[in-house]
Amino acid sequence: MKKILLLGMAVCMAAGLSLASCSGKKQESGANAAGSAKPVGIGFIFVGARDDYGYNQAAYQGSVAVEQAFGDRVKIYRSENVPETSEASRVLEQMIQVGATVQFPTSYGHLDPALDVAKNRKDVIFFHQGGLKTSDNLGTYFGTIWEPFYLAGMAAGKVTKTNKLGFIASFPIPQVLLNINAFELGAKSVNPAVTTTVVFTGSWADPAMQTNAANSLIDGGADVLTQHQDSTKTIIEICERRGVKAVGNHADASELAPEGWVTGAMWNWGPTFIDMAQTALDGKFTGSKYDGKFRGGLKEGVVDLAPFGKNVPPDVVVLVNNAKAQMIAGDLFAFEGEVKDQTGKVVIAKGARPSVDELETCDYLVEGVIGSVAN
Repeated sequence: MKKILLLGMAVCMAAGLSLASCSGKKQESGANAAGSAKPVGIGFIFVGARDDYGYNQAAYQGSVAVEQAFGDRVKIYRSENVPETSEASRVLEQMIQVGATVQFPTSYGHLDPALDVAKNRKDVIFFHQGGLKTSDNLGTYFGTIWEPFYLAGMAAGKVTKTNKLGFIASFPIPQVLLNINAFELGAKSVNPAVTTTVVFTGSWADPAMQTNAANSLIDGGADVLTQHQDSTKTIIEICERRGVKAVGNHADASELAPEGWVTGAMWNWGPTFIDMAQTALDGKFTGSKYDGKFRGGLKEGVVDLAPFGKNVPPDVVVLVNNAKAQMIAGDLFAFEGEVKDQTGKVVIAKGARPSVDELETCDYLVEGVIGSVAN
């Protein structure tokens, strides 16, 4: 047993970790930073590639913002294309072994692997993107991106000629359903005749399934497509090639569709990532707003509306920007009742404004959406 203990100590020292790290005792990384000039290791893992014009690109840009903000006070570790499996646990552990005491697992499915690692690494602070579960040293963060989706839906509702919109979704989890619903509600607020047909691919980024779904929707008459996929490039390029309009998600991908780009819902992770990293470096995670479920929106600058395309009529730009200002001021709420589901059942009572926690239990599609959460 003594030999095993000595071997474990040797591994820790070789990896540059403190003995406290290996003991499993809780010690926030900021305490380490304050007592040493050694850079604090910050790890980021991404489920896709940094240049996907989508979810991973937005998160990667956030990691760059952290690197630029803290300079040589931190050492950044990044790993792309990390599956949502035990492989994520292995990569997180590997980063800890080389010195990362702050971790950003950025995909929804990285949550359980991160919780497993966090359970035995109480000295490491984890900030998980989009999760609904937390632990002593793991908080989750996300944004109400359904706000810009509502606004983008307004733009789509104004520019469609067929009154048929298409939405290519990944999985019917609450965050995805909220975006679909917000898009349709925004479109319907300016065009009561519009419908949104949704196709679930069962994947975050499968180009073949994205291609099939996009072509199917266009063949069915949809002339504006949007999506909740991690990688947005394939669908936006198909839209441009086939002459239909595209609404983006996660990041500004307007350069892919110079003729058909409308606008999009996008993340602005830089300021939030920097603030979270600063909180960890200061050793103030416990008791902070990030120690649990943090959610921000347009007002907090966590999400935003992407630039408008050159072919979007000026009156539509003014209409949507005015709505954005109303939303930031609290005068417009995407899910203010009365809202009905596809069966006509009232799911949000007239005048009610559900909390974010309540919205994140969403398991339905609203009236006007064609498709099923079961497909």
